[in-house]
Amino acid sequence: MQRTIRLQLQPSPTQAVALTETSRQFTAAFNLFAQLGWSNSISNATKLHFLAYYAVRAALPELNSNLTNTARAKAAEALRSAFTLRKDRTRIVSMPRSHHCPPRYNVHTFRIDWESQTVRLSLVAGRQTIRFCVPAYATKYVGYAVDTADLLERDGRWFLHVVVTVPAPTIVPSETVVVVDLGLSHPAVTSTRRFLGKKRWKDREGRLFKLRRALQKRNTKSAKRHLKTLRRKQALFRRDCDHVVSKQIVQSVEAGSTIVVENLTNIRKRIKGKRRTATKRRLHSWSFAQLLAFIMYKAQERGGTVVAVDPRHTSQMCSCCGHQARNNRRSRAAFRCLMCSYELHADLNAAYNIVAKYRAQGGISRLSGLPVNQPIVSAPKPLAKG
Repeated sequence: MQRTIRLQLQPSPTQAVALTETSRQFTAAFNLFAQLGWSNSISNATKLHFLAYYAVRAALPELNSNLTNTARAKAAEALRSAFTLRKDRTRIVSMPRSHHCPPRYNVHTFRIDWESQTVRLSLVAGRQTIRFCVPAYATKYVGYAVDTADLLERDGRWFLHVVVTVPAPTIVPSETVVVVDLGLSHPAVTSTRRFLGKKRWKDREGRLFKLRRALQKRNTKSAKRHLKTLRRKQALFRRDCDHVVSKQIVQSVEAGSTIVVENLTNIRKRIKGKRRTATKRRLHSWSFAQLLAFIMYKAQERGGTVVAVDPRHTSQMCSCCGHQARNNRRSRAAFRCLMCSYELHADLNAAYNIVAKYRAQGGISRLSGLPVNQPIVSAPKPLAKG
């Protein structure tokens, strides 16, 4: 399995200038490849190479040829994504363009010496040896084989995001299956009756939204600078929350277990009907894909498996008798079946329904295509009320 660690570089003033110029020329190469590929409707990396490689090399002769090729690969990825989005007639898609495209290095353009904590990079000024420091959380990955690396600059500091290959853990698969219901008010509710996350996160999101709306009304230069800082602060806050929830989910189950989650792909398109403006805003800013990615890589380290199940109608169906009706869910948190008067927290009821869907599919996620060979163990059923 692969992990990415962030190494902070410690360049000299001369090396910092070379890093800045390399980043600038790499960004220019990316934009040239993207422009030529967009105008000729080409996103295939090989075809883009024959179309634009020599033109880009002539425009940027100081840039390393291998870095030029990685800029082409990045441009091809961006073009494929843009062409896919352009197929949706409701979207307005423009040509991919970057102001700061991180240079991507491979085994031919960089080499790391873990003992001396130095890295040898190909820059416009030639090969340079730069010292770096390893953060405490990443020391367990030091010494493993490296794959690629991206060079980034943030507030005058340079970082190298290095991908290392780590051997998978040898953990005996468990028969335990835990279902996780993801939501906006409660970030995660497991079928083992655990409500994960913190309520204060929602309040902080509300305060940040009010502050952002007030700054947008001012429309001054200082307000725009503050908005830029606030946007980054909010993204970091959401990332931290997703890390906390994903860690709680993975640590709440034993090693080697199967974690069943909801497949929330295209959920913004699937949800219809009138919804409050605040709910719409929170739905469109929900980072469920990032949370799922964190759950998957954390579960992989513990020998677990993550599969996806279609969540439609799981909030409206009674997990006791199977009756499905929209009126079963009286409020956001209250569920009461109109047929059998079964009462339960709505998110917990949805988690039990996901268990039933997963069992009905024979332990295979038809959406993600991930098979599970372990026997299925259902979650405990609560006692019905009334």
